[in-house]
Amino acid sequence: MSRDFQTLLRLASDAEASDIHLKAGGPAMFRIRRELRPLDAEPISEEWLTEAIQRYVPERLRDKLERDREIDFALVIPDAGRFRINVYQQRGAPVLALRLVRTVIRSFDQLHLPPIIQRLAESPRGIVLLTGAPGAGKSTTLAAAVEHLNLTARKHIITLEDPIEYFFEDKHSVIEQREVGLDTATFATGLRNVLRQDPDVLVIGEMRDPDSVAAAVSAANAGALVIATLHTGDASRSVRRILDMFPGPEREQARRQLALSLRAVVCQKLVRPRAGGILPALEILVNNLTVSKLIESDRLEKLHGAIEMGAADGMQTFDQALHRFVESGAITVAEALAHSPNAENFRMRLQGITSSDPQRILGSRA
Repeated sequence: MSRDFQTLLRLASDAEASDIHLKAGGPAMFRIRRELRPLDAEPISEEWLTEAIQRYVPERLRDKLERDREIDFALVIPDAGRFRINVYQQRGAPVLALRLVRTVIRSFDQLHLPPIIQRLAESPRGIVLLTGAPGAGKSTTLAAAVEHLNLTARKHIITLEDPIEYFFEDKHSVIEQREVGLDTATFATGLRNVLRQDPDVLVIGEMRDPDSVAAAVSAANAGALVIATLHTGDASRSVRRILDMFPGPEREQARRQLALSLRAVVCQKLVRPRAGGILPALEILVNNLTVSKLIESDRLEKLHGAIEMGAADGMQTFDQALHRFVESGAITVAEALAHSPNAENFRMRLQGITSSDPQRILGSRA
């Protein structure tokens, strides 16, 4: 059993699969270049899956799996790599979703990220949110930012993750990686005590509740840089999602604090370039004076217009990023339309027509 499961993961690694899906009654499915492909082998049995779960789920998580019916953990397979594994159930039967985490941490240049991402990573303080859908490359960008600081600055970097994905070795910086359930009982516990640990940089694997937002704001106010991820589709919705975590009476104070402590929101999608591989398309919101006023005054619907007008500060919308890729020949028009938030407006942009005036949308009060 052990050898069969590990062989399967090695096959996935050799095939350069990003994800593996294992469900009883069907074949193993590999996601290769964003497409699901079945493995030409016998269907997976429920007994096989159950045995794999019993063998590989860490002992400390077994009670949680029994109670919650789902858990996350990480597993290293020799000659295959490190896998982030989610165990869950459907129709009362176990299912495994595995993501291969590449052990080599790539640089900003290797990931084709724009220069502003390096500048944001080098911010002395504030909150930088990396957002996007699952599988959009947030963790890879986050790892690149941490490794950049590790190579170029003397910082005390603390990460709080569930589970740990990339491993870092201390270079110029001191890095401590804390895994929920192993090194701290909960996210809330780890975040509650983090300021006593003197961080220069705090990395939060996922901003998931008011406790994590409050801890991020406190750390930023204390002079730390906070880098966190969030599952949201664009920059404006990321800000709204943060504020929606707070009940009505607390939301106004949270809005004022976020307006002061937010440094930037970077929302990421992956597109297919003509040359093959993947290319990140980014929407970037930088918290300048206009953005801060819009957040503080609860005019979040105007943030998109502020991004369109903020090129001087490094801002761009998804459509602006996609349009540049099309103009440079990096991607096809069809690929851009597939990822545009509004395909009709994007077609008009290609014809040199903009559907609205951002200055008018923002209004004089911005």
